[in-house]
Amino acid sequence: TMTGELADIFPDRESGVRQISEVMNDVLHCTPRYFAGKHGLIEAKAVHQHLKDVASANWLASATFVAGQVEQGLFIDVGSTTSDFSLVAGGEALNRGFSDAERMQYEELIYTGVVRTPLMALAKRIPFAGDWQAVAAEHFATTADVYRLTSELNPAEDMADTADGAAKTSHDSARRIARMIGRDLSDAPHVAWVELAHGFRQMQLDLLKAAALRQLSRCRIDPDAPIIGAGAGSFLVEALATQLGRPFIEIGSLIKGYNDHSQRWASVCLPAYAVACMLNKNAG
Repeated sequence: TMTGELADIFPDRESGVRQISEVMNDVLHCTPRYFAGKHGLIEAKAVHQHLKDVASANWLASATFVAGQVEQGLFIDVGSTTSDFSLVAGGEALNRGFSDAERMQYEELIYTGVVRTPLMALAKRIPFAGDWQAVAAEHFATTADVYRLTSELNPAEDMADTADGAAKTSHDSARRIARMIGRDLSDAPHVAWVELAHGFRQMQLDLLKAAALRQLSRCRIDPDAPIIGAGAGSFLVEALATQLGRPFIEIGSLIKGYNDHSQRWASVCLPAYAVACMLNKNAG
């Protein structure tokens, strides 16, 4: 399944789908099939007929898998760059939007994640040393710096470059995050930068909470239905479930027959696991 065709190396999304599929057709030592949303898995030669269906359908693959595992709930996949929200009930995803534009409009797709998101996208001001501090509108630091300092980001899932190309140490993360409020690392003790990281964490959690409340306000699931989390940022989904007073299910717990390591990577890369399950089901 596909994501990435919205990247600015392509003139438009349809060109992106064509080019990505052409590369995959060349490099894979098999005859690939592509997930095309409601059309299911299609052959490579049919991609050009379903460009809009193939584009960014990865979220739907995941949501369809989750809908088959739980009776109902709110599924949230927080990745490195974006977060996906899907109400699921009765064996299907209940999303209102399907394209990127529609899903962004309905806040079923939020451009915020735990690795690549610039901190300037989270807040215009942030508490520091007892006062409100303005946040620089510069790409000085990312959310990966935040979650390195809070010790929540798995190093194996910390795959993007840093904002300044320097190291991913706690020291360098603190230095970058200090710059977001116009300061140097030496201006405060390390604990102050960790506390600042927790401030940015809460700002991001508030963004996710607002989107979650919008989905829950549709009243399509029961008040005690769980929140299901996936992705590199599933720890934020768990925190969100606690704030909303709902049970939390880590999607890895629903993936049976694998060790903990494989379950975790299936959770982080759930769209890939989901389409593999579809293929196996069709083959069976």
